[in-house]
Amino acid sequence: MSAPGAPVTHDWLAVREPADAAARAGELADRVAAWLGDRDGAPIVVRDLGCGTGSMGRWLAGRLPGPQHWLLHDRDPDLLARAVTGMPAETTAEVRVGDLTALDAAQLAGTAVVTASALLDLLTADEVERLTAACTAAGCATLFALTVTGSVLITPSDPLDAAFAAAFDAHQRRTVDGRRLLGPDAVPAAAAAFGRHGVAVVRAPSPWRLGAADNSLIEPWLRGWVAAACEHRPDLAAEAPAYVDRRLAAAARGELRVVVGHADLLALPEHRS
Repeated sequence: MSAPGAPVTHDWLAVREPADAAARAGELADRVAAWLGDRDGAPIVVRDLGCGTGSMGRWLAGRLPGPQHWLLHDRDPDLLARAVTGMPAETTAEVRVGDLTALDAAQLAGTAVVTASALLDLLTADEVERLTAACTAAGCATLFALTVTGSVLITPSDPLDAAFAAAFDAHQRRTVDGRRLLGPDAVPAAAAAFGRHGVAVVRAPSPWRLGAADNSLIEPWLRGWVAAACEHRPDLAAEAPAYVDRRLAAAARGELRVVVGHADLLALPEHRS
């Protein structure tokens, strides 16, 4: 959730956590648990990349077998402090501050599961290639959740929906400090990268489905979505305030429905390491 060029806030992560938990593909977590099998010995090591405040650990730990030791990676020490204190009581955890894109197979040695949530779309093609190569060489199960797909469906519709959606997708593919982000291309890129290393992947949809009970998330999501679109296409800025007002008025009436497309991806080696 926190990656190069992508600062996030605790408030944003907190408001999205319930929607993330509802959206993630539980069947892929079940596959990881089956791959791990019964665990009677030392704790399995799980690495959470770009962990933010630790929502992935709170969602996934109870779905995996046996004792677990989590290594929480992020660039933001304040988020890491919240993450390590919020982990489930049955786990142990420690933090790793730094650039997760530099991880290699040697650093992943002994890791059973590598996971991340809302991260892949913030990486470049080269970074995804290096990360998949490291996970494959280390023999880890790899579960990437909640990667944006570029699909946004808002009902009732508005004539400006398509323009804002296209501009937002282009913004997701922007270049930041010389890094061209993958945005909605991230899941296909990761699947292809794992395929080049001989590891098959399973994908599953994990959309946010937001309605009348989700206005506390809809408003910041909508404002951020529109702001990013306007950053890419400044000509949309004149239309943005009225568009946001129309959308939020519909939300206040309980009429607005939003489906934000995400996908989860799982790569499993043939044999558990």
